[in-house]
Formats: sequence, C-alpha cells, structure tokens
Amino acid sequence: MSQKVVVIYSGGMDSFTVLHKAVAAGHDVYALSFNYGQRHVKELICAANVCKELNIKHKIVDISAINQLISGSSLTSDIDVPEGHYAADNMKSTIVPNRNMILLSLAVGYADSIGARAVYYGAHSGDHFIYPDCRPEFVQKMNDVCQIANYQPVDIVSPYLYQTKIEILADGLAMGLDYSKTWTCYNGRDKACGKCGSCQERLEAFNLNNTADPLPYE
Repeated sequence: MSQKVVVIYSGGMDSFTVLHKAVAAGHDVYALSFNYGQRHVKELICAANVCKELNIKHKIVDISAINQLISGSSLTSDIDVPEGHYAADNMKSTIVPNRNMILLSLAVGYADSIGARAVYYGAHSGDHFIYPDCRPEFVQKMNDVCQIANYQPVDIVSPYLYQTKIEILADGLAMGLDYSKTWTCYNGRDKACGKCGSCQERLEAFNLNNTADPLPYE
C-alpha cells in the first residue's frame, strides 16, 4: 500500500537501491541526505542528481558540526582510509560513532513533521561484522523506540538487513538500475581507488553478479 516515506539516501549503491525499491513500491518518497563532515561530497552530488532526475523531493542537511563531538573516524578525521576487506579489523577505523542513531533520529523527526510513517535505510548483512549500528538488534531497538518517541509511530525499515551487497546488487540489476549514478569509494578522487573496503565489497558484488562495474577505477 502506498504511503509517505523518508529514505536516508547517501548516494551510494545500497541506498540507491533502497530508494528505487521504495519508489517501485509506489510510495511517496522524501529523500534525505546528510553532510556529516565526511571526507568528500561525491556521494551527495550523486544523490542530488538522481533525485532531480526522478523528480523526488530531496533535502541535503548539513550536520557537520557534530564532528566537534564524534571525531576519530577515518571517514571524518585526518586519518588514512584503511585498505582491505570489511572482514579485517583495521576497517573499524571507518566507524563514525553513533552515526546511524543520529541520522535515524533526525530522519524520524523529519518523517513525523511531514506525516510519513516509515524511514528506510540501507543496512545489510555485510555491515554486521564491523558496524554495530547496522546489526538486526540495533534496527529492532531503534524501531521499538520510534514507535513511542512521538504521538504517531514511525517504522524503521531496512529491506536488505539480512542480505549481502551481492544480493542487493542482484535486486537492483533486476530492476534495471544504472549504478554509474552512484559513488561508493571512501576517497573522493576522480576515479574510485579500488582498494578501500567499500570499493572491494562493491567490486566483489559486481564480479559475483557477472557484471562489470560502470565506475572507472584507478
């Protein structure tokens, strides 16, 4: 059934797929992107372009001031981005403390203000090892809180929570999505680095779907 929903949309391939899944379901989608002081804004540019193309209502909100409180991540501080797969312990440096709780809280506030009854975000099983705020128990607890935080309950929806990026990409390819309109690399250079955990997981997903990644790599 169609309803008004908020989609947390980073501009990366996971949230890109979630966005289109919500659109395909016939929902009235309000996309919400955050500048939280990440190393670059290439994802946000991708997000803006996609929303303009699809004529989706879109807000990019600057919350970069939170870096005064939550420093220490290689995604937001002057720390080298680690290379390797997400299964490696060194990838823990990419954790931004409490990021998803903060973003979800803001998105739920936005949802309540516009009368939306759900907030979608792209947590998936590949994130579970490194990121506590992408695990099923976190999503369930956040959903429990968001049922009682306002007069009207808001559902937290993670449609790919128990699926891998490989399966997410397969779903997106089945929808005919063009992943050249996304950015995944933690580095914001002209081409994707191909070495950071985000690039490696993306390349693995395309390889296992027997499809070439449309992005150029260094």
